[in-house]
Amino acid sequence: MHEQNCLTPLTPEPSLRNFIFLGEAGSGKSEIAINFARGLAGRGERTVHFFDLDMTKPLFRSRDQRNVLSDLGVEFHFDEQFMDAPTTVGGVRRLLKEENCYTVLDVGGDYIGARSVGGYAPQLNQPDTAVYYVINPYRPWSMTLEHIDKVLGETLHVSHIQLNHLRLVGNPNLGVRTTAADVIQGIQTLQELVAPYKDFEMFCVWSPLCEQVRAQCSVPLLPMELYLTYPWETAPGG
Repeated sequence: MHEQNCLTPLTPEPSLRNFIFLGEAGSGKSEIAINFARGLAGRGERTVHFFDLDMTKPLFRSRDQRNVLSDLGVEFHFDEQFMDAPTTVGGVRRLLKEENCYTVLDVGGDYIGARSVGGYAPQLNQPDTAVYYVINPYRPWSMTLEHIDKVLGETLHVSHIQLNHLRLVGNPNLGVRTTAADVIQGIQTLQELVAPYKDFEMFCVWSPLCEQVRAQCSVPLLPMELYLTYPWETAPGG
């Protein structure tokens, strides 16, 4: 699964078919879900179905990049909604059980959004499903273990996902202005706060910084492209 301490979305465990992304609002889970779906589509093995289940905010939703994924052959599922009125996207339960496809679920932020998958808990706790909980140490609500534990507990309660089935993902990301030093500091912070209680499956890093970070950190890394940014943001030198 790991190659030179650098994990890519092209090499999931062979037994996995479903990939669920949870986390606090602003943690970056939608960005990670998009990258993961892109990687799965690139394998060309199975049809990839992407569900945007984010009902908690109108900003930075994966549906805004649905054309990017559709161009790669990903089947994109979402329902239009008025502001934050709750909606239910059809087909989730059926495709979670379908053996000949991949599914990627981008779940809304916090415990409010996590309620949307509570009814699918029996399938989400199965061995063929990976449930990822994203933590970004640069968000004010994730800077202490107490707050991380509180929101995680609330999320597990409403989603009925078992703690031992949860996989942690660190996302020390500040957008296009993120530096390798930011990533390394964020990894260290998360390891000090959380890793003593539960290991991280991987840490996310913007692709241009991957080699610099990998040279200094012996942790599994997920290289990322940035799709969800403010229109006025550009990378340094861009």
